[in-house]
Amino acid sequence: MNTTMNAFFESVAGKTVAFIGIGTSNLPLIKQFAEKGCKVIACDRKKLEDLGENGVKAQSYGATLLLGDDYLNNIQADIVFRSPGTPFYKDELVKLRENGVVLTSEMEVFFDLCPCNTIAITGSDGKTTTTTIISEMLKAAGKTVHLGGNIGKPLLPEIETVKAEDYAVVELSSFQLISMRKSPDIAVVTNLAPNHLDIHKDMQEYVDSKKNIILHQNAFSKAVLNLDNDIANGFSDSVRGQLTKFSVKEKLFNGAYLDGTKIVYSDYGKVTEVMDYRDIKIPGMHNVENYLAAISAVWGIVDVKTIVEVAKTFGGVAHRAEFVREFNGVKYYNDSIASSPTRTALGTLSLYSDKIIIIAGGYDKHIPYEPLGPVINNKVKTLILLGDTAPKIEAAVKEAPNYSPGAIQIINVTNMEEAVAAAAASAKEGDIVSLSPASASFGLYRNFEERGNHFKSIVNGLK
Repeated sequence: MNTTMNAFFESVAGKTVAFIGIGTSNLPLIKQFAEKGCKVIACDRKKLEDLGENGVKAQSYGATLLLGDDYLNNIQADIVFRSPGTPFYKDELVKLRENGVVLTSEMEVFFDLCPCNTIAITGSDGKTTTTTIISEMLKAAGKTVHLGGNIGKPLLPEIETVKAEDYAVVELSSFQLISMRKSPDIAVVTNLAPNHLDIHKDMQEYVDSKKNIILHQNAFSKAVLNLDNDIANGFSDSVRGQLTKFSVKEKLFNGAYLDGTKIVYSDYGKVTEVMDYRDIKIPGMHNVENYLAAISAVWGIVDVKTIVEVAKTFGGVAHRAEFVREFNGVKYYNDSIASSPTRTALGTLSLYSDKIIIIAGGYDKHIPYEPLGPVINNKVKTLILLGDTAPKIEAAVKEAPNYSPGAIQIINVTNMEEAVAAAAASAKEGDIVSLSPASASFGLYRNFEERGNHFKSIVNGLK
């Protein structure tokens, strides 16, 4: 029995609890706290008609709605749950704290009440994939895993089902970490670089937020840091428990590293060869780094055989260079998350040594495509274009200084079905086809997930 959890819900029964944001992640919380006897207020800037089904659901759960531009100024509550997208130091929230209102978040409360081992991952890049790999390894080892946080699912609503022997594997953003004063049993920092500076007041606040993942650990905890990243490695002096690192550049005394083509783990000098990195199913050296981080996190919990099985079979997080299928000797990948030229250039087009076939184009966000042209000419053999940005991408390719008409085939189509058919027709055994739009999905799809799922369904239907 989770006595801490029971005591918490008894203490909040009858109190007024407000939730900022009426989205899919907060709806389970609204329902949960209403069922625990709280007076619930659901707050959002949107009008009721713009909330759609979410507003109706919140009301059906018993919540009073507080809507409109001034919603943050009119909150009358004992406890306020801040959504990650609402800055912690926002004036209205500072005023609430000054007036004695408890300002917290779903992750803060979950960490306070969670009875099981916690593994949390943060970083500027790679955290979703690393989080998922860790979860897959633990599940393959027979553990019950509760996966959530910034990865898209609130965990507090399932707190009553969490057992002491389980594992909570949580992705944490800087927006979540900024107010957290409890760190996980195992903390992983994949890397850090300037990010979200439109929200954080400066780079230091961003780094300090991330550092909370290790600052409140105890002597029995473990921190996994990227030796090759100066900022992440700079956290070393603040680690109180076991310090584990990972690297693709250097051999380590404690942690996972790359030795030639071999992934090796050194457990304080006791060296174990784990696998050849070329056996990892998802492509790219950045995914080798993700595996090094994950292996360092689960070492001693998951055996080597299980680690290797996951690496050889895990196809990646949906829509992120996700392996879909091999058909007629051609491998198909879904990188629908690549909704900008930069994401395509630094993502998909950096993963493969040979020239590939890509499907690109979509909604026009009025961003420049000129820098993408030379990269496509270097990395693409067949370019299949659709959507509003197709002419821009084609122009960027043809106007690039390294353009050679005979070196790249450009095919224009009108929809995804035609795009996949064109890719299949032009591909030869050993080729790679990737959806990597370099554009937003709007106009053709509601979001990148719908676009990626449509692509996968067509590819899986090839006969």
